[in-house]
Amino acid sequence: MSAEAYVDTYRRLSSTVHDAGLMRRRPGFYLVRIGGWLGALAGLLTVVVLLGATWFQLIAAGLIGLVLAQLGFLSHEAAHRQVFSSREANEWLSRIVAGLVMGLSFGWWMAKHNTHHAYPNHEGTDPDIESTLIALTPDAARRRRGLGAYLARHQGIFFVPLLFLEGLNLHVASLRMLLGAREVSHRMTEIALILVRHGAYLTLLFLILPFGMAFAFVGVQVGAFGILLGGAFALNHIGRPSVPRGVNVDFLRRQVVLSRNIKDGPVVRFLMGGLQFQIEHHLFPAAPRPNLSRMQQIVRSECAQRGIPYVERTLAEATATVIAYLNQVGVRNQDPYACPLVRRYRG
Repeated sequence: MSAEAYVDTYRRLSSTVHDAGLMRRRPGFYLVRIGGWLGALAGLLTVVVLLGATWFQLIAAGLIGLVLAQLGFLSHEAAHRQVFSSREANEWLSRIVAGLVMGLSFGWWMAKHNTHHAYPNHEGTDPDIESTLIALTPDAARRRRGLGAYLARHQGIFFVPLLFLEGLNLHVASLRMLLGAREVSHRMTEIALILVRHGAYLTLLFLILPFGMAFAFVGVQVGAFGILLGGAFALNHIGRPSVPRGVNVDFLRRQVVLSRNIKDGPVVRFLMGGLQFQIEHHLFPAAPRPNLSRMQQIVRSECAQRGIPYVERTLAEATATVIAYLNQVGVRNQDPYACPLVRRYRG
């Protein structure tokens, strides 16, 4: 098929999805869940106050990290305009949840995430494969020096421990952009939201807990948040082919072939916040989470008819694939999707 034929295929697919009503917003679904998770967060903070100085607080810290990850999924969906028909209402919902509850910048997230959606796994363009923690391409592994090079060589082994640092990485990158970028929409509002959030949260912890215990609490909470949120995103693209610099691919194949779905189920549904339908999410980012299961049937059928590779794995299979890929890139410094002849002439 020619590139134009794939464009026509996507147009027909889009028409089918819209005609089936799968792009309709679902505000009730999202508002109930946001309210429920905010209630859970308030309940856990009350438990923290009542427990006082005890190491059992670390259980509460892990649970707070889990709740914040769930709110992160919901903020991500609001940013994709899945909640309200109004763009402004969606953005403010996402901005408030991200800044005031999670301590992250909506503006930083949108700039980074929109580029990822437009160019997934595109070398030199997709910010999600320019990680400072993990080398996701052979070129990235070769550029590492010192401790970074050591971690790259062993990154398959360290993959899960490194995810514990992802929460800290998100906070640091968010603040760096807010304080350093030239033009940021609502910069002062976002800084104020984040300062109020961090100030109130840390004040509560350090008033209730001894100094060392409070630090441990923050470490467990941020670590749990990072591994749940970062892990969900990592499984969808790491280990899929990458697009070399200067190469263009049509939208349909770019979004399908470079993404991976995770087989749905109660545990996966809870842990991944709709991202188990990553292919459908990339094809139709504004489609609400409750509609993605039905959409999958349409997309998978169309891909089968057109001979477009559609990859779906179990959670365990996807995790094993990601670790194997990271070992291939980091330990052997090779791209597993390049044939031996191509690798030879790449040097």
